[in-house]
Amino acid sequence: MLCSKYFSVSFLLFSLSLHAVNCADPLYHVCFSEENYTADSPYGTNLNGLLNLLSSKVPSEGFGLNSTGQGQAQANGLALCRGDVSETDCETCVIDAGKDLGDRCPYKKGAIIWYDNCLLKYSNIDFFGEIDNENKFYMLNVEDVENPTSFNPEVKDLLSRLSNEAYANPKFYATGDLNLDSSSKLYGLAQCTRDLSGLDCKNCLDTAISELPNCCDGKRGGRVVGGSCNVRYELYPFVDA
Repeated sequence: MLCSKYFSVSFLLFSLSLHAVNCADPLYHVCFSEENYTADSPYGTNLNGLLNLLSSKVPSEGFGLNSTGQGQAQANGLALCRGDVSETDCETCVIDAGKDLGDRCPYKKGAIIWYDNCLLKYSNIDFFGEIDNENKFYMLNVEDVENPTSFNPEVKDLLSRLSNEAYANPKFYATGDLNLDSSSKLYGLAQCTRDLSGLDCKNCLDTAISELPNCCDGKRGGRVVGGSCNVRYELYPFVDA
C-alpha cells in the first residue's frame, strides 16, 4: 500500500500536529472518555472479551459490532476495515488496534483509533447507529496543486459521486477516479461504518466533503476522517483493485 507524508489537523484540539505517517502506524487516536476502569473490574473483563469478539468477527465481513456485559459494566465496540483490505490484513489491523488503544488510552472506558486499514472504537455508552461528530480529524498532503481553482471543484464532484454510490452500497463503501487531463487522474474513496442508516451515511459523507476546504484547499491529497465515515482523495491510486 502506498503512503505519503501528511499533516494531521485535529478538530478536537483545534491545533496543528505535524508528523510523518507510516503505513503500519496509527493515523490518530482519541481517549474520549473521562471514566476509568481497573484491569480486574467487570468492565475490564467485558472489554477484553469484546476485543476478542471483534478480532474474530470483523475480518470476514470487514465490519462488526458487539456488546459484552450488562448495565454500567457493558462494553460496546465496533471495527471497520477499509473496503479493499484483505481478511488477513483486516484481522491484523483490528488486533493491533486493540493492543495500541490499551497502551495509548490505558484504563479509559471510551477510545477510538484509526489506521489506513481500519478503525476501532469502544465505549461504556451505546453509540451504535449514531453519527459520531466529535471524534474527527483532517489529513492533507504537503504539496499544492498548480491550479486550485479548477482542481477543487473536481475533488468535490468526484467525492460527491462516491458519496451517492457508497450510501447505496450494502457495504457503505465506494472508490473511483476522474480524468483530470490526458495524463493524470484524481482518485477518491468514501466509506461509512455499517451501523448507520443509509441516509445517515450520506449525511455523514456529505458533511465530511463540505469540510475539505477547511483543511485541504488546493492540496494534492486530503482526508476527513471520523468515527462514522471518511472521505479521501489523492493524485495516485491508494486502494487495491
